[in-house]
Amino acid sequence: MKQAPVLLENGEPLTRDHALQLLHQHTEGESLRKHAYAVESCMRWYARHFDEDETVWGIVGLLHDFDYEKHQTEEEHPYVGVEILAEEGYPEFIRRAILSHADYTGVGRESLLEKTLFAVDELAGFVIACALVRPNGIGDMKVKSVTKKLKQSSFAAAVNRDDIRSGAEDLGIELRTHIGNVIEALREIRETLDL
Repeated sequence: MKQAPVLLENGEPLTRDHALQLLHQHTEGESLRKHAYAVESCMRWYARHFDEDETVWGIVGLLHDFDYEKHQTEEEHPYVGVEILAEEGYPEFIRRAILSHADYTGVGRESLLEKTLFAVDELAGFVIACALVRPNGIGDMKVKSVTKKLKQSSFAAAVNRDDIRSGAEDLGIELRTHIGNVIEALREIRETLDL
């Protein structure tokens, strides 16, 4: 189904190029940029899966943490980024989705877009961590190897396993299937991610 283009408040169409420019303007670190690309790829994968707007969903993934490098506290992130997006004329539903990915904002995840962003955010980072310790990276990665690492609390200890589990649950997708979907999405950009 062909969707009507989403527009900025000035009437210009919302584009990945504009979002990428914002990301690069506010995020210099390669690691955080790669996280943005990873979440973007997962969001695009799920947009195709759910028959949603792939460009818009990808942009939400690309920009969800674009303010984090300079604004890492709960008082600032993602609020500063959302203010910048408002100034740039981004629609409210995109800003709301970005606010909803952080539990402490108090913005509940209601739409499929919001639930998907939350579901892929932590998991994308975890799958990348798993790929980085494998000889063949993500190339021949199996769901089983990721689920095994999930049980090792010392591996990628900063990753919130409860968020990964509840994210899949809120999407209504079995965790193993969700992991497989994220692996597939990240394989699509493995060269960009050096995996």
